[in-house]
Amino acid sequence: MIARLNGRVVENDGSTLLVDVHGVGYEVLVPATVAIELPVSEETIILWIRQVFREDDVSLYGFSTLSQRRLFDLLREVKGCGPKIGLAVIGQLGEEVATSALINQDAKTLARASGVGPRLAERMVLELKDKVGREAFLAKVTTAAKPSSAPDELVDALMGLGYRRPEAERAAEEARQQATGLDQQLRVALKVLQR
Repeated sequence: MIARLNGRVVENDGSTLLVDVHGVGYEVLVPATVAIELPVSEETIILWIRQVFREDDVSLYGFSTLSQRRLFDLLREVKGCGPKIGLAVIGQLGEEVATSALINQDAKTLARASGVGPRLAERMVLELKDKVGREAFLAKVTTAAKPSSAPDELVDALMGLGYRRPEAERAAEEARQQATGLDQQLRVALKVLQR
């Protein structure tokens, strides 16, 4: 399962990106907002991917943030809302407007997206208002609990060295208290794990 891509955008047609990752080209369908913010460039970009399998097709859908991908996944849970409509909601309304519309039960706003009629918009509100509210709350709590992205990088680095997540998180927490900077924290965490 492909969950994230780091690479260069070599083609962008406004709805599909061709992302070169070490010489392999991945065709990724994206919301319009993501296509606009990621032009063809030599810069390395990160896309959060949702791989969707169908009878005769495997498609990659890309998002610039993890929260966009979570919203896409939630939208796809609603009967009648496939990947195309999920992309339209995020790309035309924006993540914040769509999330707000779901939480505030504003079906009219959701119905502005292509492919979303009044009935589907009502179904989205009915089925997702509580889930989106809980997701938004959890995202805020998680963000508030993490002072920076360095703790995640530290845990990821330790897990890449073969340590299990609970061990890596415990060592990372102790390392953050004793050192600053990712390289120093990694050294401290490795010493903690060797005790």
